[in-house]
Amino acid sequence: MYGPFYGFRVKPFQLKPDPNFFFGSRGHKRAMAYLEYGLSQREGFIVVTGEVGAGKTTLVRNLFRKLEAEKILAAQIVNTDLESADTLKLVAAAFGLAYENSDKASLLIRLEQFFRQCDQQGKRALLVVDEAQNLSRRTVEELRMLSNFQTDDRSLLQTFLLGQPEFRKTLLSSDMQQLRQRVIATYHLGPMDLSETRSYIEHRLKTAGWCGDPSFEEDAFETIHNHAGGIPRRINALCDRLLLMGCLEKLHNFGSEEVSEVIRDIQQEFEIPITAGASDSDIGSVREEPLSDLESMSTRIARLEDSVVSLVGLLKQILSLGRANKSLPEDKT
Repeated sequence: MYGPFYGFRVKPFQLKPDPNFFFGSRGHKRAMAYLEYGLSQREGFIVVTGEVGAGKTTLVRNLFRKLEAEKILAAQIVNTDLESADTLKLVAAAFGLAYENSDKASLLIRLEQFFRQCDQQGKRALLVVDEAQNLSRRTVEELRMLSNFQTDDRSLLQTFLLGQPEFRKTLLSSDMQQLRQRVIATYHLGPMDLSETRSYIEHRLKTAGWCGDPSFEEDAFETIHNHAGGIPRRINALCDRLLLMGCLEKLHNFGSEEVSEVIRDIQQEFEIPITAGASDSDIGSVREEPLSDLESMSTRIARLEDSVVSLVGLLKQILSLGRANKSLPEDKT
């Protein structure tokens, strides 16, 4: 909507990962170096963790663009909240192999034959597992077992595990020792600082065709950084709304005041309306401070559900008490 108003060729702050907008912050450059190092080792696991929206998926998609298709065959798994029995089916599907009506033994044989065929053609198979924090320990073990496919001198499959910080707890648990022995590098992708946040915003604007309209005051970048915490997806969500407001109100310059107004609008959208007649004890957490993070929406929804359950329970008690009062004999004195 605001693209033509500001003269953008494409939307600069879309939420979906797009390697065309990859920004090499210090953290992202180091993470990319770890991934490239892992590829050069031709074996084992590389683990990259980071907060929701830190840019892990964009990082990998940027890596895919740099891969030599004639030498590396890469497949990616993004749906990881599954039973361990389905792991091999998902891996087979990711590499384009048939998996329907196949038992575990058949899938293992099919995968090994495929990996060996790749090796004979001078290619390496690379499996990228996104959202690794959702993997159960048994599922992780299934993935580790795939690394046992080897020739006399090299592995037939290499695996990258990308996940949120809690995946590190899984990795460090006592029953993950065998997997840890096969991890050749790990890296945690942290948030960007204020300077990088400004450079990130300008980079995305320029990539989209920005020619200085709209302009940003220095305090606007600071307010964006303070709200988004240096997390790319949060920055995108806020800047997208900021440009939309600017288009609607025909603004060509943004300062801290305009950014703060958009933040307040976002926070109000996720506030929970208080039910008329409900007491403070009934609504519990409804009177909390507004959300400062779009990623907390699911938490707020869960709290709302708890409040609704509490109110329903209270209503049942009132109705039950009313029925009990009606059943009492009338006092005629």
